[in-house]
Amino acid sequence: MGTITVTAPAKVNLHLEVLGMRPDGFHELAMVMQSIELVDRLHFTNTADAQLTLECDVPSLSIAGDNLVLMSAELLRERSGFSELGASIQLEKNIPIGAGLAGGSSNGAAALVGLNALWGLGHSSAELEQMAAELGSDMPFCVAGGSQFCFGRGERLEPLPPCLEPLTVLLVKDPRVSVSTPWAYKRCRERNKDRYLEGEQAFEERRNALRQADWTRPLRAEAPPPLRNDLQSVVEPETDAVQIALRLLRTLEKPLAVAMSGSGPSCFALFRTPEQCQEAQAVLSDRFREVGLLSWCCPLRSDGVRIEA
Repeated sequence: MGTITVTAPAKVNLHLEVLGMRPDGFHELAMVMQSIELVDRLHFTNTADAQLTLECDVPSLSIAGDNLVLMSAELLRERSGFSELGASIQLEKNIPIGAGLAGGSSNGAAALVGLNALWGLGHSSAELEQMAAELGSDMPFCVAGGSQFCFGRGERLEPLPPCLEPLTVLLVKDPRVSVSTPWAYKRCRERNKDRYLEGEQAFEERRNALRQADWTRPLRAEAPPPLRNDLQSVVEPETDAVQIALRLLRTLEKPLAVAMSGSGPSCFALFRTPEQCQEAQAVLSDRFREVGLLSWCCPLRSDGVRIEA
């Protein structure tokens, strides 16, 4: 196989609950993550010269060894035992950088899936998810995609029933602003540690409450997700771009719910149909332009990274 193309979708958090601290120093989370139709594309070409190279159409993005695409490629090659494997990788970026949408994690997941196929290594999805967990908490979800409960650091996945309706998000982001995920969790701990749960039994009770929530079985407009995000309460007061985005989205008439995604600064409104989402985008298009927000209408997606036919 000479060249293959993989789509790498963004995600939003339909639920992000910070439960407490883990023994390893990470936060214990209970989340529902959802893939959306905003995708990067990665093109992988076999070189068989032991070289791994990355090019990107966004000059500001690092294409050195700290990029998750190359880190994933290196790990996969190491596990294969074939040091002569090589690839030339081209990345087309559409997902904004530093946006709380897991763009980097999705690109890394795409490298695992794409190179596994390109090099004919034959790893199962479960094996790729295990490797992904070594590189980033969001990466196993990006391999699997769709609608998933995500527990632990986010790497423990349990699939939700498929969404039966064409729910769509209106996504907005100020391209001049990014939010550090470590900073957001640090601020959350500083503000909320007195309310953190302690111990596996308490964590599992909260996981079960989320598993049993009516809105998760399945996702549907009649019982829309309440869009809880515990990081929003610490990021919003200190980030003007998040305040502006949420304020504008809350002026709309038809969204089912409005929230920030991940650690921000991307925010979104959930709509019953693509048509309602597009109408809302048109209503606010001038205001978005005035305040410097980019916007996308993104249907929910039923899978994660995908090899294009």
